[in-house]
Amino acid sequence: MDFYLTALLQGLCFSGIALGIYISMKIFNIPDITTDGSYTLGGVVTAILLTRHLPGYVVLPAVLIAGGLSGAITGIIHTKLKINPLLAGILVMTALYSVNLTLMGRSNLPLIGTSSVFTFVQLVNNPNQNTFLILGLIVMAITLLIGYLLKTDFGIAMRATGNSESMVRSLGVNIDRMKIIGLALANALTAVSGYLITQFQGFTDINMGIGVVIIGLGSVIIAEVLIGWLNITSVWISLALVLAGAVIFQLVLAFTLNIGVDANLLKLATAVFVLLIVSLPRLLQVKD
Repeated sequence: MDFYLTALLQGLCFSGIALGIYISMKIFNIPDITTDGSYTLGGVVTAILLTRHLPGYVVLPAVLIAGGLSGAITGIIHTKLKINPLLAGILVMTALYSVNLTLMGRSNLPLIGTSSVFTFVQLVNNPNQNTFLILGLIVMAITLLIGYLLKTDFGIAMRATGNSESMVRSLGVNIDRMKIIGLALANALTAVSGYLITQFQGFTDINMGIGVVIIGLGSVIIAEVLIGWLNITSVWISLALVLAGAVIFQLVLAFTLNIGVDANLLKLATAVFVLLIVSLPRLLQVKD
């Protein structure tokens, strides 16, 4: 049971990545690979500041700013230099590897003798339940903020930008600025996942972000399938399903390991699972 509880907690930690990928992929139609680098950057900034015993109200804003800057740089390269967004993300992700390694000064950084957001606040005595409640409150706050933003005039303009750039441009909206802000917001959310998972696992590692974009993609794809099946149009329900997708994704991986699949084959199992989720709607259409 603890095995699946850990998967549930990890799913909540990865909610920021899922929401970030949802903004970049589903709202702006931009395949943003910056995720791998900004996720690690969030963990690196968190570890560095916590080991220097800085308070939480300093750490989280610093993580948001760092992640936002990495996304904004990708957006600037794409919009101002007219570079393909996929290539722009790869370039920034590659650069962030060196940035993260330089900031840490070594390949990994343990959080020995430091407090975390999960130990600083004690809502209940049970550590796992306390972690679950804190993660739930953080994820709920982030989701409410994103949901509120997407319902504002600015958020509607963001959503319209992904649907029809030409129409939004004709209305006088600065498309380049929208994309830069959108990518900055997406990577700030991704960095929050790095912030949470670093404190959850007790260390940060330079390679922790490799392939992590597949987690966000898998979560969004699961949510997309559910949204299509249920004919969901509400922004709030869509965001809730994205969060559910992140948790389901981790629970499936936990089930894969629990039934005895070799841990060395976990990445393969992840790829096959995402492939099945992607192809399932098309297979059902063919069957119909």
